[in-house]
Amino acid sequence: MSELPDLDPTEQRILGALLEKERTVPASYPLSLNALRTACNQTSSRDPITDYDEATVERVARELKDRGLVRIVWAPTGRRTLKYHETLAETLSLTDAERALVTVLLLRGRQAPGELRSRTERLHAFADREAVEETLRRMAARPTPLVRELERRPGQHDNRWVHLLGPVEAGSTAPSAAATADLDVVLAEGGEARDQRVRTSYAALAETYAEQLSDDLARLPFERWLLDRVASEAGDQPVVEVGCGPGDVTAYLADAGVEAWGLDLTPEMVEQARRRYPEGRYDVGDLRRLMRPATGDGWGAVLAWYSLIHLAPSELTEAVGALARPMRPGGRLMLAMQAGPAVRHLDSWLDVEVSLDFVMHDPAHVRSAVEAAGLVDLEWYLRGPLAWRGEITERFYLLATKPA
Repeated sequence: MSELPDLDPTEQRILGALLEKERTVPASYPLSLNALRTACNQTSSRDPITDYDEATVERVARELKDRGLVRIVWAPTGRRTLKYHETLAETLSLTDAERALVTVLLLRGRQAPGELRSRTERLHAFADREAVEETLRRMAARPTPLVRELERRPGQHDNRWVHLLGPVEAGSTAPSAAATADLDVVLAEGGEARDQRVRTSYAALAETYAEQLSDDLARLPFERWLLDRVASEAGDQPVVEVGCGPGDVTAYLADAGVEAWGLDLTPEMVEQARRRYPEGRYDVGDLRRLMRPATGDGWGAVLAWYSLIHLAPSELTEAVGALARPMRPGGRLMLAMQAGPAVRHLDSWLDVEVSLDFVMHDPAHVRSAVEAAGLVDLEWYLRGPLAWRGEITERFYLLATKPA
């Protein structure tokens, strides 16, 4: 088309919500007025958060209909209810990749390529960060550009991109971490390079880590309560802790009476675990390639206890899926991590030279990844930082079940 529609913020939110729900909940699409209002005002995956009333949503949706950007139809079955369907994607002749990016830009404003890749996971599977950038450049090079790259601001790792379908709010002068953090920056040199830095750093840390951090559970009653729950619910089914480090959590589960295995990416950490707990079962392995136990039809519980903290958000869905697949029906998944979103880089830890990026994941994104893996009955907890441990971030814990 020769000219783009000029959308005000409310129009952008309504069309963005319709574009999103058409892909994520196709069974209930087109949306009723109430569902559309809820989609616009949801508190996750939106920036800014809004509180539109039903009359506003209905009025603006009808104005969009008059402009040919929304179609209003009757529900084909059941009660005679009006439903709302976007036509923006067709009007702009968007490919699936372009549509995903436009959707997230409409819903969340200016964003970096890494943020866009992680936030479009449920809409379109970009192979990597470069694929996002290539699509953005193609959209910017259209005869009528759809997006524009913004100049990088102080403290930002990457340039942000913005859609050209109307004004985009600049946000507050002191944006929140959720609005500015580009957690996929940990993949700037590629996943293999990141994995190698993790292995090398923990190899150097292994002995010191085991000596200095092994007694923490004794002073963490909430964490012990969670682990006791997992042990009780697993019963006589085998349990695995992925990213077990020097083996303390796995050993705690074994002492609680379950058949527990420990798995870690770093051979030196596994060596420490075997030395400290010679009766335990510890092996070198990658949590992204978790296999079923040799003694059963699946794991009764899988724990990722602070072991997803070096993965980018765009890797979470695949990683959680890999943990869920070898679980038995009714099995439990237990995740623990620092709450974000933020990335913290360490060149030294416990007086040992390292090169580690710690990713503090957005709890809402973690929950989405768990749901995408088909797990149900999610429950989660946030714990405040403990001063005696020198913590400066909240801790996030999640339990979920593999359906029978």
